[in-house]
Amino acid sequence: MVSLQFKSLDVCFTPAMIHLYDISESVVVVIDVLRATSSICVAFANGVKSIVPVATIEESQQYKSKGFLIGAERNGEMLEGFDLGNSPFSYMDPIIDGRDIALTTTNGTQAIAAAKNAYQIVAGSFLNLTVLSDWLVKQDRNVLLLCSGWKNSFNLEDTLLAGAIVSNVKDHFEFTKMRDAALAAEHLYNIAKHDINGFLEESSHRKRLEKLNIEKDIVHCLTPDSAPVVPGMINGVMVDLLRV
Repeated sequence: MVSLQFKSLDVCFTPAMIHLYDISESVVVVIDVLRATSSICVAFANGVKSIVPVATIEESQQYKSKGFLIGAERNGEMLEGFDLGNSPFSYMDPIIDGRDIALTTTNGTQAIAAAKNAYQIVAGSFLNLTVLSDWLVKQDRNVLLLCSGWKNSFNLEDTLLAGAIVSNVKDHFEFTKMRDAALAAEHLYNIAKHDINGFLEESSHRKRLEKLNIEKDIVHCLTPDSAPVVPGMINGVMVDLLRV
């Protein structure tokens, strides 16, 4: 197989910085390890038909009358009156099989909205790390790995996943066009990769979520390759691009 040579590979550490990038010809991988993009991957691995990511709680509620399941999370917690929150385990429920979901979260769906001008938006997590990396290798496009962070600030877990993707795909890019942010993310991943869970023990978002007693969510979200899907946006709706 001939290795493709892409134009550039970069990492954006927070949606607040995305205005610095021309993404019109780029595949943007939105990353929210804890937990939005992880839960999105779990949903597609468990048969969901589509997900409409929306920015506000009100938008998600409006989809209820259209027959959608609706999901909402703010500050790590599921909101009253919604069918789903942001735990990957809630997206293993057979109720989602074949259904459409409208979802809003604190960080992940906001990052998807911030990337709206991209050539293509896909969701990345440790759960789809290998299949996503293989898919990116086939696209022949600039790639920007967009970390959702926490309310527009940097976080460790999203950067580690960005570094893991860089490590997997970098040989298929022109080295001179791999940006410093991508190199930094990969270096951080190489430090952490043998015990990512332990490395994140003191991270701010890990501490924030621990107060909600969802340690099992965290462990699951850091487990590679359990959801071999590539969720991507087509006409404002997210579907599994491996099935279209």
